[in-house]
Amino acid sequence: MNEKVFMDQYQKNFLNEEEFIAFLQEREENSAWQREKSSEIRFLAADDQKVTMFMENEENHEMQPIMEDTMEHTRLVLKVQDSFYPVRSCAVKTILDRARVSGNALNKVEKTVLAKILNYCMEVASGEALLRFCEKKISAVHGGDPSDYAVLEMPELFRKTVEYLQTNFPGYTFAGASYDHSVATALWELSNETDLLQEYRELLEKHHLQTDGLKAGLRLTTSDVGYSGANLYPLLFVGSGAKILPLGSPLKLEHKNGASLEKFDSQLNLLYAQYGKALSNLEKMMSLILLHPVNAMLGVMKRIGIPKKIAMEVAENFQQQNGETCCSAYEVYLGITEAEHILMRDEPEGAKIVKMEENIARAVHIRWKDYDLAGEMKW
Repeated sequence: MNEKVFMDQYQKNFLNEEEFIAFLQEREENSAWQREKSSEIRFLAADDQKVTMFMENEENHEMQPIMEDTMEHTRLVLKVQDSFYPVRSCAVKTILDRARVSGNALNKVEKTVLAKILNYCMEVASGEALLRFCEKKISAVHGGDPSDYAVLEMPELFRKTVEYLQTNFPGYTFAGASYDHSVATALWELSNETDLLQEYRELLEKHHLQTDGLKAGLRLTTSDVGYSGANLYPLLFVGSGAKILPLGSPLKLEHKNGASLEKFDSQLNLLYAQYGKALSNLEKMMSLILLHPVNAMLGVMKRIGIPKKIAMEVAENFQQQNGETCCSAYEVYLGITEAEHILMRDEPEGAKIVKMEENIARAVHIRWKDYDLAGEMKW
């Protein structure tokens, strides 16, 4: 592969399902898991003389661009069993968690000082650490004891999902995927699911809302570096623009407590029922009329963590289209989903898009009436 997959900011999008899974399989083949005693792990600044000498003695010159990339980002190296491994950006959170140290000041200290702090903490850490090696860098340092992190291989998770869709949703289509070192995510459209959508269409008609372009969808998001579990998000594509409408809480399988592919199979089998459960929440939103929809929209977006700049653009667009007319919480929620499209336009990174979609989904469970307030809404 000619792509610089080792780079911390590497990101790739896919329009072909087989190509995506093959890519994940290749990443798995270029990766490894390894358990070590936490107390035997050490960190050094990337420009430490010991690191420099080790890298210069390496026969393989592939390490030079990898170290250059590391110097642009973490500037940290992990030492284990007399070998040195550059630390990837996505590994930092798990390293701090394993060392049981936190604080904003850690981002400001010199790397030599940070390495000393981490080493002091790791020296007294009990148990094992589970190291994730990927493309010649360290991508994560998880807890390695039996009750800690459980490995769920990415290619198998996506293969099992595809097999489930082939069996239970024939006619589905692959709607795209993305990968970066923190998260992998794929999206499917569940075509021709008239039975699945019939009750939802009836609800929309009951509340005199549009039913055009309605399709069911599914997103699977997972991570090897602690970003998320194996999370299945039921969703809808709405309107001519196929706007993504998250349906609330996902089916989550966290990487702990003995999580396994068999348990993931069980989650897949709950998927159909999850769409039905989401309808009750959406019906409540359809029935709730907001007197001050723009204020409610801004208040909810602030509550669920939509960045202010994006929130203001969403609210402005909504006001231009709907004015100050009273409308349902569902219609406002549909307007909030535009935040994802704005983010995709400005920052098309998979991890950020997934996080945005998760935040939007939280609005389904918000007490909307608490934000339906008159007057000027202050951010």
